[in-house]
Amino acid sequence: MPKNLWNDDDAKKLPALDGLVYRSNLLGSDRTVINIYGGNTSAKLKMKDHLGRARDVLWVKGSGSDVATITEQGFAGLYMDEILPLQERREMNDQDMVDYLTRCTHALNRPRQSIETLLHAFNPAPHVDHTHPDAIISLACAANGLELCKQLWGQRMVWVDYIRPGFTLSKWIADGIRAKKNVELVVMGKHGMVTWGDTNRACYDHTIQILQEAEDFIERKRAGRKVFTMTAPTISAEERKRILIQVLPTLRGAVSQQRPAILQVDTSEAAIEFASSVDAATLSQVGAACPDHLVNTKRVPLFVEWKSSEGVEELKKKLQDGAETFAAEYQKYFKELSGAGDKIFDPYPRVILIPSLGMINTGADAQLADVSNQLYHRAIKVMKGSQSLSDDVTKNNFASLDAKESYGIEYWPLELYKLSLKPAPKELAGRVALITGAASGIGRAAALRLAQDGAHVAILDLNLEGAQQVAAEINKKFGFKRAMALRCDVTDEAAVCDSFSQVILEYGGVDIVVSNAGIAFSAPLEETTLANWQRVTDVLEKGYFLVSREAFKIWKAQTTGGNLIFVASKNSVTAGKNASVYSAAKANELHFARCLAEEGGAFGIRVNTVLPDAVLEGSTIWDNGWREARAAGYGIKPEELDEYYRQRTTLKVNVHPDHLAEAISFFAGPRSSRTTGGVLTVDGGVAAAYAR
Repeated sequence: MPKNLWNDDDAKKLPALDGLVYRSNLLGSDRTVINIYGGNTSAKLKMKDHLGRARDVLWVKGSGSDVATITEQGFAGLYMDEILPLQERREMNDQDMVDYLTRCTHALNRPRQSIETLLHAFNPAPHVDHTHPDAIISLACAANGLELCKQLWGQRMVWVDYIRPGFTLSKWIADGIRAKKNVELVVMGKHGMVTWGDTNRACYDHTIQILQEAEDFIERKRAGRKVFTMTAPTISAEERKRILIQVLPTLRGAVSQQRPAILQVDTSEAAIEFASSVDAATLSQVGAACPDHLVNTKRVPLFVEWKSSEGVEELKKKLQDGAETFAAEYQKYFKELSGAGDKIFDPYPRVILIPSLGMINTGADAQLADVSNQLYHRAIKVMKGSQSLSDDVTKNNFASLDAKESYGIEYWPLELYKLSLKPAPKELAGRVALITGAASGIGRAAALRLAQDGAHVAILDLNLEGAQQVAAEINKKFGFKRAMALRCDVTDEAAVCDSFSQVILEYGGVDIVVSNAGIAFSAPLEETTLANWQRVTDVLEKGYFLVSREAFKIWKAQTTGGNLIFVASKNSVTAGKNASVYSAAKANELHFARCLAEEGGAFGIRVNTVLPDAVLEGSTIWDNGWREARAAGYGIKPEELDEYYRQRTTLKVNVHPDHLAEAISFFAGPRSSRTTGGVLTVDGGVAAAYAR
């Protein structure tokens, strides 16, 4: 239920644009009121222009902003006296409207004004909210929505039938408000509502009041009836998790045929209830619950008809077939409705509903997958509300935009403008990288670099606290869910399998694996114990084997190739003093990588190796007596070792973890797409380290 969250003290702390920023953030804090990136707010204020003249300025949300986080800089300012003459026009196309409004600018260096600016400008009230509350859209999308709204609000309301936002819709709304006395709100069919007030506080209070009236009305109509009756069997959380781990890579491969997708799993009660309900198969295919949803959810989801008794392999097949059928139907939809110059989006689904399992959302990154998830939860609430308004909840009472109307929004140039504001995708966009030994040294540097390249990164290390610090650093710098941290001992088979499973549940699969977990050991052979040998081979041979094996399993399920990078050592090709066990293990890594390159090639799996030499900075593997033993081998003191390595290269070039990260980035991305079985030395120019 909506809550009035207004706090005068908080409002005084955020007085920007006379409180418009506070009001907007408050509305956006409740997604049942305003969708993420949806809705718009405005205020008409007296401002001085560049000549010092006091003029009425409309401050309206900028295109592509989210009211939940918008700041003063996110609002466009336009002169009202230049906008209002447009009310006398009978018609105006979108491009002319945008060009005209751009010339009315008061505030420079701001985002372009909202698509629905005229809706605010033509409303005489000082403060206006245009929102998409679940309860209001439930009414606006009900088959008998107009009749229901009249029952609830009578002459207090203006109803306008659905039309795409722009000049005509704004005129209809303005005409409707002028035609009635004491009108309090506008309901926009299949879209949302408009409310207003004389002050920021009055406008906010009125929006929440109207929304409360709508929710109370729906509750009365529901009268305690259950709307979504589950027919699919309930399965345990553990069984659900087991199934998802097996099928997600298959699904991710199926929906990543044109671009790599990040998946988000939703096994919430609401998602499972809807996906498992008797009406979900038909109700979900009616259409989007709100025009604002379309770009991120598409018109309909992929609904997979599956029963848990059919088994995992049958579900995999249905997911693959379903994804291809969905894409073919989307391409048909585009072909039938597209105009000159239109370019088709990725045709694969953004929302997948599976009885007993819940919902899976896809996106170009974790943020967009989450946006899809948020918006479809809004759609579920709307459908539930529309069904509640029917005398018979088993019959469809939910109406949506038809295919032509949907296309008109999804491929609307003014909607596409928002997408054009986003930066071009980076070379590893949509890819998932898993890096072992990533809490420090080379692994940490590689994680930061691959995240910079656009990848989502799983940080695996024995040192969980260190891994969490790296993940937090990446998330702070690169955004929502860009990294996750896991404790993993690469010598423990169960731990390796579980780590890959956790990454699958978080992102849907894996594309890049950097096998980097290491251990350094240096001692004369006769002083090397069996325990020393076992520990080195466990980490550097067994660990690399276990990680590689899990990666290959996932990549063969995804069917989109894979990229395995070994961080070996110059000791792989040139033995070091007092390092026979370490050097032999590193040589094994190099040959193992070449064997895997041969084995994986037919499946599009590339395997390459980097050979670092003496990367000391930021690394934790050189503990446990390695420094002392290595220094003794060179006849120097341990504290002189760093300087010794710097001095022994004639080029005077020190090797830093960032240099290795650059090499890993090269092998991880498209720049090396024609290379497998490759070896790249990063050795500071030391002649003895080059591969022979």
